[in-house]
Amino acid sequence: MPLSPRMPDLRALELLLAVARLGSLGRAAREAGVSQPAASVRMRTLERMIGVPLLERTPRGSVLTPAGVLVTDWARPLLDAADRMDTGLAALREDHNTRLRVEASLTVAEYLLPRWLVALRGSRPGMAVSLRVGNSADVAARVLAGEADLGFTEGRRAPRGLASAVVAHDRLTVVVAPGHAWSRRRGPVPAAELAATPLVQREPGSGTREVLAAALAPFGAAAAPLLELASTTALKAAAVSGAGPAVLSSLAVADDVAAGRLVRVEVADLELGRALRAVWPHGTRPTGPARELLALTKSYPERDGG
Repeated sequence: MPLSPRMPDLRALELLLAVARLGSLGRAAREAGVSQPAASVRMRTLERMIGVPLLERTPRGSVLTPAGVLVTDWARPLLDAADRMDTGLAALREDHNTRLRVEASLTVAEYLLPRWLVALRGSRPGMAVSLRVGNSADVAARVLAGEADLGFTEGRRAPRGLASAVVAHDRLTVVVAPGHAWSRRRGPVPAAELAATPLVQREPGSGTREVLAAALAPFGAAAAPLLELASTTALKAAAVSGAGPAVLSSLAVADDVAAGRLVRVEVADLELGRALRAVWPHGTRPTGPARELLALTKSYPERDGG
């Protein structure tokens, strides 16, 4: 139900209560921090809005009319409720500015977010950060549900219903154990051969799997996965053990390739680049710590493991 246009202004009601308590419009004006002429205008406006006189001016000060007494009785609980709401809103703003909920895909969470969050804590030392890690589909669902202030996904495009900003670029890399036949090939593996080979892969919903499936689609039906694993660490361990080829972020395998635990395999005619994105619901903009975190992602040069 819409409010009546005759609903009084809260500041005018506060002034009326001060007159009732102090017995003087002048003293009430000083307490409110306004001039007496301004207080008089505010009271006359209030009386015109309500439609009845509320104050009687006497040589000794101002006294409430019977209608004024009624209005002050009604105004007290209203002003108390407004004060509680103001206190609650202040607490809500404070909570919003000292708490940050982040959802992130594995690659971003493990290889990019730590340095961004350390930098953010440097500017906001008292802030509490919660980070939940999942695949890109899970991240998108939680951001859409309002469970996070900012999300990070990996894939070909921003998930439906979310606005986004690209924060880094990454490239998927095919890796095998040093003893695998592909590690000894002199030339690249044909893309069609990769598509037909059972791979150690991430679970459905992961950005890595989505990008790989899209890249291999022109080269025939993809073989069923050899293994489906839900973490980067598990995929690398399976590849190192010789289970089969795996496809992972270049950021994730750089150290293992440098140490000789894994061998990078070139694939002919296959584009495996992808964008890493910050995401938030369409029609909104990140605010507070989420906005600062988004700005920080642009302050650091991209690190490429390839």
